[in-house]
Amino acid sequence: MATATEYTATGRRKTAVARVYLTEGSGQIEINGRGFEEYFATLPLQGIVLAPFQVANLMNKFDVRVVAKGGGLHGQAGATKLAIARSLLQVDPELRPALKAAGLLRRDPRAKERKKAGQPGARKRFQFSKR
Repeated sequence: MATATEYTATGRRKTAVARVYLTEGSGQIEINGRGFEEYFATLPLQGIVLAPFQVANLMNKFDVRVVAKGGGLHGQAGATKLAIARSLLQVDPELRPALKAAGLLRRDPRAKERKKAGQPGARKRFQFSKR
């Protein structure tokens, strides 16, 4: 019994990590055992995840299984987007220019800045008193 080829990739964003398993299919997306629309309930988050498929014109051609850990929903959506783009490269390396031009192959380096010693936050300072 021949099994369908499965492409895997990892994406990261802030503190979130997403592992994507891509197989040819009908466009089913499952995230942490839940449905895509149920997990990412808002349209902007769904748009982030579907961006690589839209750029590559491959909507409803692949089934996606995602294991996302850490961070919040926005971080997990960004991590999933990067992982899907990386796995689509494994499917067809010819997609690289289009995905790169759309900025989908770049890991977003922005993360929370650490709190500084002697201050209430990363940038916030205690109120200055002249006397």
